[in-house]
Amino acid sequence: MRVRQPLLALLLLASFLGGCASFDVQREPSQALPASDSAFGRSIQAQAAPHEGRSGFRLLSNSSEAFMARAELIRNAQSSLDLQYYIVHDGISTRMLADELLKAADRGVRVRILLDDTTSDGLDWIIATLAAHPQIQIRLFNPLHLGRATGVTRTMGRLFNLSLQHRRMHNKLWLADNSAAIVGGRNLGDEYFDAEPNLNFTDIDMLGVGPVAEQLGHSFDQYWNSALSKPIDEFLSSRPTQKDLQNTRTRLEESLEETRKQNHALYQQLMTYTTKPRMDIWRRELIWAWNQALWDAPSKVLSDGEPDPHLLLTTQLAPELTGVSKELIMISAYFVPGQPGLVYLTGRADAGVSVSLLTNSLEATDVPAVHGGYAPYRRALLEHGVKLYELRRQPGEGGGSGPHIFYSKSFRGSDSSLHSKAMIFDQQKSFIGSFNFDPRSVLWNTEVGVLVDSPELAAHVRRAAMEGMAPPLSYQVKLENDRIVWVTEDDGKMHTLTKEPGSLWRRFNSWFSTAVGLERML
Repeated sequence: MRVRQPLLALLLLASFLGGCASFDVQREPSQALPASDSAFGRSIQAQAAPHEGRSGFRLLSNSSEAFMARAELIRNAQSSLDLQYYIVHDGISTRMLADELLKAADRGVRVRILLDDTTSDGLDWIIATLAAHPQIQIRLFNPLHLGRATGVTRTMGRLFNLSLQHRRMHNKLWLADNSAAIVGGRNLGDEYFDAEPNLNFTDIDMLGVGPVAEQLGHSFDQYWNSALSKPIDEFLSSRPTQKDLQNTRTRLEESLEETRKQNHALYQQLMTYTTKPRMDIWRRELIWAWNQALWDAPSKVLSDGEPDPHLLLTTQLAPELTGVSKELIMISAYFVPGQPGLVYLTGRADAGVSVSLLTNSLEATDVPAVHGGYAPYRRALLEHGVKLYELRRQPGEGGGSGPHIFYSKSFRGSDSSLHSKAMIFDQQKSFIGSFNFDPRSVLWNTEVGVLVDSPELAAHVRRAAMEGMAPPLSYQVKLENDRIVWVTEDDGKMHTLTKEPGSLWRRFNSWFSTAVGLERML
């Protein structure tokens, strides 16, 4: 999700301050704490030891598991929690996680939270109130230094510094005791955890334990200690006090109690992690495999023009992209291949590789402008045999059995949208992370993900992709009589649409982004 303004949860204070700090803020470097510092970390080290350097992985197959895993990692953490996010939205799910984070800090867990600066729009004081806890540190990545007081001055400040301000930290990482991690496409907010009745993002997350967590800890440290990461206090004229923190905690507790009374079913659904924890079960279901954690260098955002290839995640992923020989499956919420991507994909297809892509349809995407960047490439891709699938906004009733990555109980009738990012290479390796196949992920935003060498895990990801590509859930885009059509299924019957599904307003947004040449910014 890209355009919706983030609102930081947990914190229900209404005031905010702008401007620069009137005091000096100490900015001390810190490192991920060793897994051996906690009993939880040592238990994972003992579990991983027989696997001789391999890490354990498990897909989090639906939004409920994705939420539970985050909450349970907070509860299991004994020494450290490191969280890195692009967007944090207000809502019951985020408030619950915030409540657990405060409880973890109370028991002595060191909490480091690194947020992209857009998360803090208008909320510097509210965010900084959390950092009044002696065990919680919060930093902003690539922050705007001036004009923070109002939405208007923030917008002006970004326009005057657009070369840096359109480059964001898009990473999503959840790390407990440097021994267990979650990577994937989810930000924090009710729409990512099936807790928002009118909006649902389908996504893929992966739990990883063992050496992979230590690798991802190195990535977090690089961003945390980067000159681009600034303590939140740096943007305040006064520090929040312990009284401010206590007031916030009281309001947080009151809001959760109110939710428990007014929306008891949702409250109980989210609180399952307290009554039926699953972490021990999931640890028995892990797939142990070799892996490589991949991430962009933080300095990518400072590049004058296009960044040097050695800074890029895509350079690290290139051997898999060029080496695929039989089948390539891609799931990308935002897909804008550009000329290099078009050449690559059509070249693979021409070489006999089965290439399939699942992305959003015009009616489902939350950013129609991005669809405008994708649509002009469809014909060329189809002419070379690339298979295109576009997830529908309102799939048919029922979801079948198995993992429901692309279907949830609130999906039908809601503003539903694909948010997943994954690739499967020759049914052997899979890549899951925050990376979309578009210029913004390649060139401007920073990203993180994990490449896993396991046919078993690849089969799980592939099965999820096939579920999303099924006719009741997606349109298959085809060429018939030299025109593009959309083939789908309703009520068990296949039918073909000759007009692209989507409202007139969405069509205009899609067309406009192409007309004004926004492709490289998408």
